[in-house]
Amino acid sequence: MSNSAVKENSVSIIKPRSGWSIADLKELIEYRDLFFFLVWRDVKVLYAQTILGFAWAILNPLLQITIFTIIFGKIAQLSSDGIPYIVFSSLAIVPWTYMSQSMTNASQSLVSGKAMLGKIYFPRIIFPLSGVCSKLVDFAISLIIILCVLLYFGIAPTWNVIYLPIFFMFMVILPVGVGLWLSSLAIRFRDVRFGMQFGIGMLMYSAPIVYSASTLEGSWRFIYSLNPIVGIIEGYRACFLGTPIPWEYIGPGMVLTLIIFFTGARYFKRMEYMMVDVI
Repeated sequence: MSNSAVKENSVSIIKPRSGWSIADLKELIEYRDLFFFLVWRDVKVLYAQTILGFAWAILNPLLQITIFTIIFGKIAQLSSDGIPYIVFSSLAIVPWTYMSQSMTNASQSLVSGKAMLGKIYFPRIIFPLSGVCSKLVDFAISLIIILCVLLYFGIAPTWNVIYLPIFFMFMVILPVGVGLWLSSLAIRFRDVRFGMQFGIGMLMYSAPIVYSASTLEGSWRFIYSLNPIVGIIEGYRACFLGTPIPWEYIGPGMVLTLIIFFTGARYFKRMEYMMVDVI
């Protein structure tokens, strides 16, 4: 048999890698074209056959900001630490909208892409990662809201803005970690989709989005800081407004974010070998 015939009949056997690594970076780089395709597909599908197109990325958070400013800022008159309420809410709703939509996308990424899972091999982690990264387009567009609000009220940037990449990184890591956990569970338990609807609503009111975290004191303040979303939102406000960054208050949430990310990655890797059979 010729060498060309041997090559044509050769079979590649893919085995799970041992060790404690959460992902094979070399393999992810090899499949980067597929990753970019999935990200771009999610972006195009979301706004396909719409009149306003990418304008929805601004209208969605802008509508929430307007409603919250009227109801909680004007009518209920909740404390905003002396900050104009529209500024207070904008700096929370924009990152919150990204995180909530990313967690929802990532949690259902494997179920929605099950048609591809059984046909070809690729790193399964690409699915939840693409669900998170595709929403960065919306987030980048919605940042226009924050810039316009700050410009209107004459709030100039301070040196605190140099810490913004840290909170941006944790804003992305948190949905990735949650997405890895929930997407792994969703292939076996379809209840995850329904639970996400309740979970997102609960998380929204458990974070300082419509109210100030300064109203909490004592031990409750530490317990509250364990919510990773709290630290991210407080960090964004401090970076844009130039207020002191309460690291002792933000730190616990960051630690928990890393725990969620690494444990989610390990569980995802553990479940990866059976995804095609179960889904």
